[in-house]
Amino acid sequence: MNTIKCPKCGEVFSVDETSYDSILKQVRDQEFLREIEEREKSYARDKETSIKLAKAETTEAMSAELSKKDAEIAELKAKLKIEEDSKKAAVTEAVLKKEAEISEQREQIALLNGRIETNEKASQLKAQTLKESYEEKLKGKDEQIAYYKDLKARQSTKMVGETLEQHCETEFNKLRATGFQNAYFEKDNDARSGSKGDFIFKDFSDDGTEYISIMFEMKNEMDETATKHKNEDFFKELDKDRNEKKCEYAVLVSLLEADSELYNTGIVDVSHKYPKMYVIRPQFFIPMITLLRNASLNSLQYKRELAVIRNQNIDISHFEEDMNDFKEKFARNYRLASEKFKKAIDEIDKTIDHLQKTKEALLSSENNLRLANNKAEELSIKKLTRNNPTMAEKFAELKN
Repeated sequence: MNTIKCPKCGEVFSVDETSYDSILKQVRDQEFLREIEEREKSYARDKETSIKLAKAETTEAMSAELSKKDAEIAELKAKLKIEEDSKKAAVTEAVLKKEAEISEQREQIALLNGRIETNEKASQLKAQTLKESYEEKLKGKDEQIAYYKDLKARQSTKMVGETLEQHCETEFNKLRATGFQNAYFEKDNDARSGSKGDFIFKDFSDDGTEYISIMFEMKNEMDETATKHKNEDFFKELDKDRNEKKCEYAVLVSLLEADSELYNTGIVDVSHKYPKMYVIRPQFFIPMITLLRNASLNSLQYKRELAVIRNQNIDISHFEEDMNDFKEKFARNYRLASEKFKKAIDEIDKTIDHLQKTKEALLSSENNLRLANNKAEELSIKKLTRNNPTMAEKFAELKN
């Protein structure tokens, strides 16, 4: 049996095992339920407290975080505003600068346009002037061509050639008094060699030294002439005339081959065929003389020195010629004397034995003459100039 004491009155009860277990179970169940209920209430209270505390902490943390974020946002806004202000200032400055550059470029463009317009006007004016000048020249050329065609239609072939010569002579005489004061320009009338050129030009320095000479030949023919000549048909004869008259240059003034692109260029050098020979159109007659004369002026000093050397060589040559003439005459006289003495000796040997002494004397004379002749033969420039340094130097230059 089990006993149970009442907690309120203190009475003790006896219960069997089954009842005891049943009561105990009831008590336990009630206690458990009560404890659970209390624990649930306590948990609810703790939970509510924790939630309130967590809410409070979370609210405080969020407030602090929000304050921090607000501060950062304010700072970022301030920085953004500064950057925006800086960018706006930079953009404004760049815009102002670009506008200034654009304005300057516009001014430059306007200035350039003004210059271009001025240059275009100047170019147009120059082109117009050149055009008028060329048209005037072409008109003059056309008139000149028409004149020559008309002139040639009324003249013979010989007269055409003479007219070209007269044209060149007239052009030269226009400048003779001012540009060719020391010059010689005359017709070549010397036909002793069988031919002659048309004109010979020579020019001299103030001291009379010739520094240029030109043989001129003028050639032209009528358009109606059956046989058309070429310029090169006259090269050989012109070169011959130049050499015979000892002229330095040869120039063919020609209106032949009127359609030739080569000869219509003006001045044509044909030195590859004949030395120092040129072919020109009549309008280049005076320029050709001027070009050759100016080129030869550069060599005037050398020609003067060459003339001095030639004169010295001529003097030395004359000296040597006189000496050789003396040697030849002396040798001839010796030969004649030797022959006469030999004949006399032969006669003496045959007829007069007693003239032996005379014979010996004559033989001695012959020997002396032989020695004299040998000495004359041995006479040389070297011996003659042994004690004469000046003549020795001159002969050495001549030898070189």
